[in-house]
Amino acid sequence: MTAGLIDPRDSLERQNEKLLKITATLMRRVEQDTDASGLAYAQFERAVLLEEEIRSRTRDLERTLDLLNLSNAKLAEANRETEAARANLANAIETVQEGFALFNAQDVLVMCNSRFGMHMPDIRADLRPGLRFDSYVQLVSSSTSLSLPAGTPPATWAARRLARHQDRSVMFNVRMTGNRWVQVSEHRTPDGGTVILQTDVTDIMRLQHQERERILDDQARLIRATLEHLNQGVCIFDQQARLVGWNRLMGDLLSIPIGRFRIGSRFERIFERLRETFTFSQVDIANQVTNWARPRTELAGGSASEQTTAEQHARAPLSFDIQQGATRVLTVFMQDMPDGGFVISFTDVTAERQAARAMSEARDTLEQRVLERTLELEDALQAAERANASKSRFVAAASHDLLQPLSAAKLFVAALKSELPDASPQDTLHKAANALDSVETLVSALLDISRLDSGRAEVHVTSVDLDDLLGQLQDEMRPTADLKGLTLRLRPSRARVLSDVTYLRRIMQNLISNALRYTDQGGVLIGIRPRRASVRVEVWDTGPGIADEDRNRIFAEFQRLNATASAADGMGLGLAIVERACALLGHPLTLRSEVGRGTVFAIDLPRDAASPPIGEVSRLRTDAPYPAPTQLPQLIALLIVADADLRQALSLTMEQWGIDVLPCASEDEARTLLAEIEVTPDVLLIDLQLGSNQCGAKVIEDLRRDFGSLPACLISSSPSPDIPRLAQRLDAQLFAKPIHTEQLRSFLNDLRSRQV
Repeated sequence: MTAGLIDPRDSLERQNEKLLKITATLMRRVEQDTDASGLAYAQFERAVLLEEEIRSRTRDLERTLDLLNLSNAKLAEANRETEAARANLANAIETVQEGFALFNAQDVLVMCNSRFGMHMPDIRADLRPGLRFDSYVQLVSSSTSLSLPAGTPPATWAARRLARHQDRSVMFNVRMTGNRWVQVSEHRTPDGGTVILQTDVTDIMRLQHQERERILDDQARLIRATLEHLNQGVCIFDQQARLVGWNRLMGDLLSIPIGRFRIGSRFERIFERLRETFTFSQVDIANQVTNWARPRTELAGGSASEQTTAEQHARAPLSFDIQQGATRVLTVFMQDMPDGGFVISFTDVTAERQAARAMSEARDTLEQRVLERTLELEDALQAAERANASKSRFVAAASHDLLQPLSAAKLFVAALKSELPDASPQDTLHKAANALDSVETLVSALLDISRLDSGRAEVHVTSVDLDDLLGQLQDEMRPTADLKGLTLRLRPSRARVLSDVTYLRRIMQNLISNALRYTDQGGVLIGIRPRRASVRVEVWDTGPGIADEDRNRIFAEFQRLNATASAADGMGLGLAIVERACALLGHPLTLRSEVGRGTVFAIDLPRDAASPPIGEVSRLRTDAPYPAPTQLPQLIALLIVADADLRQALSLTMEQWGIDVLPCASEDEARTLLAEIEVTPDVLLIDLQLGSNQCGAKVIEDLRRDFGSLPACLISSSPSPDIPRLAQRLDAQLFAKPIHTEQLRSFLNDLRSRQV
């Protein structure tokens, strides 16, 4: 009920007033009511409740009034502090020596000090709070105290000023009337407002002008001193081709008295004097100089008011020679300047010209001498080339002549060894055989070095099967490894590479034999590693290793790390041949070694794109034991060799193996013998060089044509790379002199096993 009579939106005073009226009315009705039903008591209770509510509301009202009074006291204190801060700020900016103004984020002037705009008394009264920034700029641009640059209207200046207002920080100097200067600094505040400071920098600008004038005076004196110390005559002309500066040497060079020079003298006057005294080296150069020296305004085709257009017509430098008398020569150089003037320099080049003439004459003489010496050197070079070619031919011929009897000697020694029962002669014979092997190795190495050094070595790159090549070398060198108690292993693959088969065989043969020679325990491993576009062949040994300081020395001729080694251990040419052959073929050669643990030589060979992928082979090629000296009966060999000693030695050796040998010196003799005994041979062994212009390859073809496709061996001592291809074309086994008896035995043994 009370809530219905009281409106909560009324103030506490209004609510108390209503409650008092309600209480008085109820009390009055209670006193007047004589009803015995107890209504008076109920009304009394309501009056008591209303009175309690009034007391509660009164207390709330008192607390609210207390809070309101406290807030009013704090607000009054804050207002006093704000006014004090504003007064302090005003006093602070007023004490600043510069003009100060603050614009809010809406570009409205909030406050400024009395010095703001002090250099513009005509607009000072309009600089009041509430002024917008663009209006401020318009007032400044239209002020009579502002000294604008020539040709700049107030509207243009105001537009540039407003454009710069977009930057966060601006600083520039403004010239005022009365030759005064004001520096204006404009900075942004964190809330987006703008602070402007105006500083009088007149004294600073005057000091700068004075310093600039002093520097210009010093520079003028320095330039004058520099001009006087130059070894060139120099004169300077302004935009109108009037003389403004020169040095004393110019008068001396031009033979003009220094008194004739005057500030403002025209270029034409000086040039006329020049034409009277000197001769120009180029035709029509005088007219070019006259046109070049015309003022820029004339060159631009306009008047003096069109100077900006004229500045775009810069003149290219002009240089020419002038001559006085028979000997004196001056070089003239005319150079344009940015302000439209130009500089002319005169350099005495008489000595240089005389030196040039002397050098020209000396050059002609020198060229003649060089030509004569060149002809002499060409003759000497041709003689050297002839000598080198003669040396190469001599080495090749000597090697062939040496290999022929050497091969026979080795075969005789091998044959004699099996016939001597006593151990002592066999030991002596064994030493003789070793000596012959050393001679063979040395002759072959010398032949290889001569061929590689001659520069005429022919390279025939073909596809080479590494398994076949390395397998043959393993079979050849297994006896040497077995003799020293070493293992010789080959990790085979299906790789084919692009190389010259003859040189590649020689390279690998030298590397393997070198590894076996210097290894006393363990063994040698030949491994193949596949690469992306190449194949790396590595020769590992467990020898003594090579020290770092010796790694370059081992590739030189006749260099052996083991100085106590005998000639039977090689003459130190193997690695020299390997290095030269690898360089000739373009196969990178690398060396890794650790002293006491062994050495690895590696060669990178280009892979044949047509070869199958290289697969891993788990089995090392250690089987295929060295063939035993098995007797080979019922095998008829036709031997055609022109050299009697070699023919006899081969016959004796093969007969000891149980082979029937038909030795002949020529094809005609062989045909006569075969016709007499009416026998067809089982194998042909024919020397490539039979003498009398007979070729062993042609003999093989003729005999095969008459007797069928017979197995054949081609014997040759020629180092030409064409010989292996010739043997391959004939499908014949190639044996190089001196012939290795074990290789020959292995070939005949395989041939016999196929016939059985």
